[in-house]
Amino acid sequence: MQCLQTGIRSEYYAGYHADRNKKADSAGTDSRVYRDTGAGIYLRLMTREDTDRIVAWRNSDAVRKNFIYQALFTRESHENWIRTHVETGDVVQMIICDLANDKPLGSVYIRDIDRHHNKAEYGIFIGEADARGRGVGTAAAKLMLRYCFEEEQLHRVYLRALSENGQAVRSYEKAGFRREGLLRDDVCIEGDYRDIVWMAAVNSGNDQENEE
Repeated sequence: MQCLQTGIRSEYYAGYHADRNKKADSAGTDSRVYRDTGAGIYLRLMTREDTDRIVAWRNSDAVRKNFIYQALFTRESHENWIRTHVETGDVVQMIICDLANDKPLGSVYIRDIDRHHNKAEYGIFIGEADARGRGVGTAAAKLMLRYCFEEEQLHRVYLRALSENGQAVRSYEKAGFRREGLLRDDVCIEGDYRDIVWMAAVNSGNDQENEE
């Protein structure tokens, strides 16, 4: 399969993402094209106004236990994340919102965007307890993959998940990710080595390939 290396400068993407965040600040519903009426959600770009909410979500036990890096989050660290990763084009972060009332439910993002190889790493967390266990994560993953392939023109989106988080792995599979390997004792968390499941979705031009 042939690949297209865009050769687009990182400076362009820095301006591009900053401009889109400004539009999101003023428009609010800019990203509603990425919505799932069945699941009752849509995605919008994260803004600085989401900072306190994201910090609270990330520090909750229910969210933090599923992250590979489990250090407590701070407002300063999130602002640094925006400045050094989001505004530079290295990250695109969305907020998952309820279609009925615009309530933020969680966040989905891609990081380490590689414009040479056209790939990025995927991440998600559902911050609101009442949004868990009803398909929001799977629906958000499908929407984000669509965004990655349609808007960012990525070829491959990959993720890492703790192997014991079977619910998340099954959700990723439903969204179109495939298991590619198991990394034994890959990370050390609270004194114990843990296995990592490596998964990916590839934009082959045939959606059925990822869904099989």
